[in-house]
Amino acid sequence: MSPATAVALCALAWAVFLGAHLALNGRWWPWLAVSLLPPPLFAAAPLALLLAAAASGSVPGAVLAAGCLLAGWRQSGVNPSAVRRGSAGRAGIRVVSWNTQHWNQGREPDRFYAFLHSLPADVYLLQEYLNGFEGGEVWDIDDEERLRREFPGHHLSVDNNSVTLSRFPPAGPPVPVGACSLRVDVRTPDGILSTYNVHIPVQLTVMNPLSRAFFADMRRRHEARRREYDALVADLLANPHPFLVSGDFNTSAAIGDIRRMPRTAHDAIGANRSLFPVSWHARWRLRLWRIDWVFTSAGVRAEQYAFRDPGGLSDHLAQDVTITTTAIEEMNR
Repeated sequence: MSPATAVALCALAWAVFLGAHLALNGRWWPWLAVSLLPPPLFAAAPLALLLAAAASGSVPGAVLAAGCLLAGWRQSGVNPSAVRRGSAGRAGIRVVSWNTQHWNQGREPDRFYAFLHSLPADVYLLQEYLNGFEGGEVWDIDDEERLRREFPGHHLSVDNNSVTLSRFPPAGPPVPVGACSLRVDVRTPDGILSTYNVHIPVQLTVMNPLSRAFFADMRRRHEARRREYDALVADLLANPHPFLVSGDFNTSAAIGDIRRMPRTAHDAIGANRSLFPVSWHARWRLRLWRIDWVFTSAGVRAEQYAFRDPGGLSDHLAQDVTITTTAIEEMNR
């Protein structure tokens, strides 16, 4: 077999895999395991095949590789907006969103709160307000007294294992969304803004992948994720107010579940200056996944968006976004 033929066959194999991925991803629950592949692979693989095709003179291989690169580009997690000239951004409302990984899990609480204070925000959206230990046992914790003491200028809302701290007064009681997320409407100077503190369940439990229990657990988690997305989308579509949605979606660009978000929710990644923005795993040197997201509606604009290293306090980087809401007042009329 000639090198050109080998490259063409490899490109064909990747094209078949990519076609199956695009067709089944987010629609067939067993594909959840496949969709956990690092998103850069969907750019790196066809690029490598394109180079190999050029070196071997394989025209069919080059055509297939180029087609795969275009078809799978949105799965790669690459942020084309990063190549644009950066701007300082305008002053606005600063929002910090962070999966705390079971709050502070017995670590030094002073370090935990010092990190939050290092990111002085108007609104904090904090996930996993719970604690646990090996074996999967989880119990509720009560840190509300310290939260009020540490953030005396913020209004506190706690539900669904989520904490929302807002410098702006609430426009109504907090609204649990599904079983894992929390909506809090706040009165900004420009009108009411709905904040959504989101945590979508993880896809898999670490166990023997060949066992029957593994597949039963994956299917159960798929259904749980679907229920959480359905509840979130239904609330967003029924909400008359402008909104900001942020949190741990446990969903990368390569996982089709993110397509469930309505068209009214716009990914804020265009305000990020990284070519390949990532948020997990914060304790690893090589980080390959962005599973934490920020979405905004019409009337809400992301001016700056960055990920902050929590210094070992969590496996998630913190999301730090500044938004402007000048159009909210008109939309609330």
